[in-house]
Amino acid sequence: MKELKAKLLSVVRLTGTVISEDQIQILDRGVPHKPAGLPRGKMGIYSFVYKDEFLKIGKVGPNSDARFRSQHYVPTSSQSNLAKSILNDPDFKCFNLTEDIVGDWIKQNIRRIDFMIDASLGIFVLNLIEAFLHLKFKPKYEGYKSQR
Repeated sequence: MKELKAKLLSVVRLTGTVISEDQIQILDRGVPHKPAGLPRGKMGIYSFVYKDEFLKIGKVGPNSDARFRSQHYVPTSSQSNLAKSILNDPDFKCFNLTEDIVGDWIKQNIRRIDFMIDASLGIFVLNLIEAFLHLKFKPKYEGYKSQR
């Protein structure tokens, strides 16, 4: 994680943006994991990893705690979320997951890595870091298959 953080700081600095090490935190919540809220004054990037494959990477601004904390565990909570993607993925059919249990299954079986970014850095820094992570890890449920 130290190497990844150094790369993120470097790519942000390449734009001429002043950023200190303490303005980005990487929190590996592990497997199993407990979702946590978005701290005051922070923006966030969440990522979900299953068997070394990134499934989803997304961002939230400082006022999007529900998206950060809970929506990815409830398939009916939003138009696009991890739970819904897993339920629609043939690779996960063998687990016999349903809308009622998929959230708990995610918490027990999928690694979550959160990136906390000082809100003072602004939306463009958040967008840049998310784009960097998308390009580096190519998450399964991001983008369109026709675009790859």
